[in-house]
Amino acid sequence: MTSSEPGKQDATGGGTPAEAPDESAKGNELPPAILLASFEGWNDAGGAASQALDIVAEAWDADVVHELDAQDYHDFQVNRPHVSIGEDGTRELTWPSTTVSVARAPISGRRVVLVQGVEPSFHWRDYCDEILEVARGLGVGTVVGVGALLADVPHSRPIPVQTTSADPQVQALLGVEGSEYEGPSGIVGVLTHFAAEQRLHTLNVWAAVPHYVAQPPSPKATLAILLRLEELVGEPLPVGDLPEDARAWQAGVDELAGQDPDVAEYIQQLEEVKDTADLPEASGEAIAREFERYLRRRDIRGDKGDKGGQGPAGL
Repeated sequence: MTSSEPGKQDATGGGTPAEAPDESAKGNELPPAILLASFEGWNDAGGAASQALDIVAEAWDADVVHELDAQDYHDFQVNRPHVSIGEDGTRELTWPSTTVSVARAPISGRRVVLVQGVEPSFHWRDYCDEILEVARGLGVGTVVGVGALLADVPHSRPIPVQTTSADPQVQALLGVEGSEYEGPSGIVGVLTHFAAEQRLHTLNVWAAVPHYVAQPPSPKATLAILLRLEELVGEPLPVGDLPEDARAWQAGVDELAGQDPDVAEYIQQLEEVKDTADLPEASGEAIAREFERYLRRRDIRGDKGDKGGQGPAGL
């Protein structure tokens, strides 16, 4: 097990920098930390999930507190180390890794723990146990697995994002359902499964990426993920230039599709199916959700009297 930075101790080792602070001593009443986890590979179509957490980590100055040893979990013939040339001209070797970092939500001050890495090749139980041990040391109460999958959806419509949970309390609080999926699972599902066994609240958030534009980046899917996650965190997440990037991405796909009549016809069929299925979404519930998002973003732009939400009660 390797330390993430010289002089820092791991969250599980009792070191002061990584221990969960006593919020009550500060007079705050913050909810438990929320953990967001994404993994490159099978769970990350279009790179949408990993990019979403990269944006949050950078914008909120997340501090790495723990790094899992790649030697314990990766087959380097599957996830090979990367050679690059550093700023000083020396050659550098970067191994596939998983980091745990901590950020503070700027409005509420809630601790947001980010797990970012590459899906491991083996020892998945040990891998999840190590992550969850660190999470306990950081006071995590909710674990959110974030992923993206390829699907028969049109690029020209809103990216579908599904939130599911096997936790009855979460289902009641958020009005979400349990997943009906049966089949092979990636590390996202395995991590939340083990977290639930340890009596943490758990959710899985999945974006559906159009299968005919599977290559990363996928800014429209990344933006959809961030907008869904901000409902769980309780305040707006940073989106940067993603709205503009998403529009440019869609325009580029439109142009490419227009050059192939067969592809254009296929996309039109997907649009018709999607539009028919989404008719009930033109409802009061959908409008109310968008209005709430607008209010949150208005508050962060200048209403200092509102300290922002803290996520759904109890999570």
